[in-house]
Amino acid sequence: MATSLQTTNIDKTDNANSVSVYSPDSIHTPAQSISAQSITAGTGTSTFSPETSPASSVSSVSLKDTIASQSQFPLRPRPSRVSLSRQRMKTLSNPVDTAMIETMLQSVKLDVLSGYAQERPVEIRQKPGPCENLLDGVKKGYALLREPVLNKGTSICPKDRQELNLTGLIPHVMETQRIQIMRAMKMIRSRQTGIDKYLYLSGIKATNQDLFYRLLMDHGKELMPIVYTPTIGDVCLQYSTIFTRPEALYISIKQRASINTILRNWPYPNPEICVVTDGSRILGLGDLGINGVGIPIGKLALYVAAAGIDPERTLPIVLDLGTENEENLRDPLYLGLRQRRVPKQEAIDFMDEFMAATAEVYPDMIIQFEDFETDKAFLFLDRYRYQYKSFNDDVQGTGAVILSGYMNAVRLSNVPIADQRLVFMGAGSAGVGVAKQVMEFYTRQGLTEGEARSKFYLVDTKGLVTMDRGDRLAEHKKYFARTDNAGHQFKTLEEVIEYVRPTALLGLAATFGIFTESVVRALKVSVDAGGANRRPILFPLSNPLSKAECTFQQAIDWTEGTVIFASGSPFPSYTPPNGGGVTYHPGQGNNVYIFPGLGKGAILAKATQITDEMVYSSAVALANCLNAEEIGQGLIYPKIERVRDASIAVAREVMKAARREGVSSLDDALWREWSEWGDVVMDHWIQDNSYKPNLNKPIQMRQPHVSKGLWKPEH
Repeated sequence: MATSLQTTNIDKTDNANSVSVYSPDSIHTPAQSISAQSITAGTGTSTFSPETSPASSVSSVSLKDTIASQSQFPLRPRPSRVSLSRQRMKTLSNPVDTAMIETMLQSVKLDVLSGYAQERPVEIRQKPGPCENLLDGVKKGYALLREPVLNKGTSICPKDRQELNLTGLIPHVMETQRIQIMRAMKMIRSRQTGIDKYLYLSGIKATNQDLFYRLLMDHGKELMPIVYTPTIGDVCLQYSTIFTRPEALYISIKQRASINTILRNWPYPNPEICVVTDGSRILGLGDLGINGVGIPIGKLALYVAAAGIDPERTLPIVLDLGTENEENLRDPLYLGLRQRRVPKQEAIDFMDEFMAATAEVYPDMIIQFEDFETDKAFLFLDRYRYQYKSFNDDVQGTGAVILSGYMNAVRLSNVPIADQRLVFMGAGSAGVGVAKQVMEFYTRQGLTEGEARSKFYLVDTKGLVTMDRGDRLAEHKKYFARTDNAGHQFKTLEEVIEYVRPTALLGLAATFGIFTESVVRALKVSVDAGGANRRPILFPLSNPLSKAECTFQQAIDWTEGTVIFASGSPFPSYTPPNGGGVTYHPGQGNNVYIFPGLGKGAILAKATQITDEMVYSSAVALANCLNAEEIGQGLIYPKIERVRDASIAVAREVMKAARREGVSSLDDALWREWSEWGDVVMDHWIQDNSYKPNLNKPIQMRQPHVSKGLWKPEH
């Protein structure tokens, strides 16, 4: 297969056979054009072959000189492709010679295509307006089978096979949805590693969208850990190696002059929800750069499965501002810019332009910030939350889901609110976000702000966070920094527990095993000292599993089964060998209980902002949606199989909060109807406005450029 380079600098003039190559230093006229043939053949151009060494592959006549001396040439049917090779380079260990490509790219300064630093950005020139919608027109035959939104595989009915020219293109048998799911699950379970399972699922998603989401909805407990944590951490670490197809928008700092154009290139019209990351703090894995794109892709899959967002209305974006990851910078396969991260002010300026562009191109879209490094997470949240429809899942979503579990844990702990004291191991964006959400719970219980804040003790790598510790505290840590330590500093977690005597210990430190046996037993001792039948609260919340502060089995063994437990990643149930046959079930403080319903409620309410009241209401809704069986088992979260039920409850209460806050622009007639008939009618309306994958339905072509608003399935 020939290796080809996709040019994005396309001049779509009346002459369809002309492709202009633009330089940051000068804009060429249409007469200064280059054809695909002028690179692969002809005098003074470069032709690659297996026998050509990298050092001798570039002609002595430079590509830049060739461009300057040529007039217009006829192009092949695909004018946007410039071929670098016509032959399969079998003898090369790496068929793509990155050094050679770098030389050629730098000669024409096509920095919108390269992973290399240039002096300033180049604007992509193309006609304004969105690119062709993938669903425009009537697709037939093999073209339909290649569109995952339309393809239903072997469940396509005979009538559709005949009318859409599909006869013979798929096996003759017509299968039910149940059989397709059975085959897929058999194949998934035959895979040995999480990465292999993820890649198989991704292949299904790329060919049969309804089947992918049906699998995720029907087998969520088994598949969500593959689509998201903990497997997604391994996927992100290896993303540039396992990459097979684009699934997101990739916007680099070199393309800042063309953000609007790139946004319009998304093939599905009118997205309702966007998840965006810059890859600077992926889970507990640090700066992964563009490899962090797996997070937005995974989060949006959960938006669809858990809350019924139409998958065609989701938009994953990764912003490439460079990386500080040395391994990525050295990796020839790394897909991002091979440069250090841009300075903070340049990143802020770029984000200002990005947010303005999204508001212009997709004014109705909700923006969820994901896995930005701590300082920027708080900065961007505060900077944009009142101007744009946006929220930060690491700060607000994590805070809400942990607050929900903590509300139920306090009820089970038998420790009065007045006696509660919380130690947080980890003082980053997630730790401070959770602390602020839980503190709001206490102020709503009647405590003053000072009384509520005094219950929180934050610990980082230097020990207890205090105002007189002697180091320069990050701005986000100052609110909870202690001033009552009388000059004493506590450098280890054990020292802090002995000093504070906490009733709850929460881990957001991304350090595996930091909750040692001595730490957990000290927590239990401090709780037992307060009175009989009291239970310690232990939340090791870091993701993925390799970063968990302790395991569920350890927590049970070290507290003799009295612990109230919730983790960030899933753990199996545990039956202690000497526990009399009692089986303990862990809670999982998974953000999937909050962010899908929060986003769904904001979309349905047509909210102009995501307010603190909406976020707090999502936590209360989740805490209140446990059923009798779950309460009887001592759970603090619903079972993951009921995540769709939880999302409906969360969306409903978020919508009500938006109405109370005056940020809902939904029709007043609907609110009057719900006021009269109550939550049951409102819940049915939310369900009716949710995506439901159905492989047994006939294929239905959608009209070109569907209007904005909610997609409603037919019944």
